[in-house]
Amino acid sequence: MRDPVLVFDIETVPDLEGGRRVLGLAGLSDAEVAQAMAAQRLQAKGSDFQPAHLHRVVAISVALRHNGTFKVWSVGEPAAPEAELVKRFFEGIERYRPTLVSWNGSGFDLPVLHYRALIHGVAAPKYWDTGHFERDAKWDNYLGRYQFRHTDLMDVLALYNGRNYAPLHEIALLLGLPGKLGMDGSKVHEAFQAGRIGDIRAYCETDVLNTYLIYLRFQSIRGLLDDAAHADEVARVRGFLKSSAAAHWKEFDQAWQ
Repeated sequence: MRDPVLVFDIETVPDLEGGRRVLGLAGLSDAEVAQAMAAQRLQAKGSDFQPAHLHRVVAISVALRHNGTFKVWSVGEPAAPEAELVKRFFEGIERYRPTLVSWNGSGFDLPVLHYRALIHGVAAPKYWDTGHFERDAKWDNYLGRYQFRHTDLMDVLALYNGRNYAPLHEIALLLGLPGKLGMDGSKVHEAFQAGRIGDIRAYCETDVLNTYLIYLRFQSIRGLLDDAAHADEVARVRGFLKSSAAAHWKEFDQAWQ
């Protein structure tokens, strides 16, 4: 298995300031803007879920497998501004140039991060390189859909066919993993409004760990991890869970029995 590996997930809320500008809602309160954005989107698309460029990142969680170690954490402090979260995420890519792994990262997480990096002026030359700086990046980069430098497990397993996309939670359950615990994406905005950023970060971290464990199985069926190596990687994750006192990891560990 290529090392390092960085699994990531983001949690977002509607970008009210962006919506205020794009929809011409100056002078309205945040609550009024949120209501107007939802109504406009619902009328246009049949769902109030906002397009990628009108999402604001409130949490980025990652799992890093590097040099024999494994850990999961959320980027930045809970009160850190969005610009810092986005900057730190891309700094990690620039530092490690890892294999990125996600579930629907191509369809949502990375487009959102692209727009937020553009808004905040976050530079990431190695991430964006497709051969301009390093010749090999032409064939091994983060932007190519059919390359594995960024492995979007949902997209790959569905053979790049949206009709076959599957939810992370259901695939995790099929593999005997805990899946989502206590929250899902539809509840993030409500939790954010209630000031429960810690709960959001914990939820995001468990999504990352589910994704990493699915990735290990994927590497196994690709022939890149034999049974012994797969067992070693799983044991490393078990060790991480046992060493943590955090409530969400205790819950995850108990559910994964």
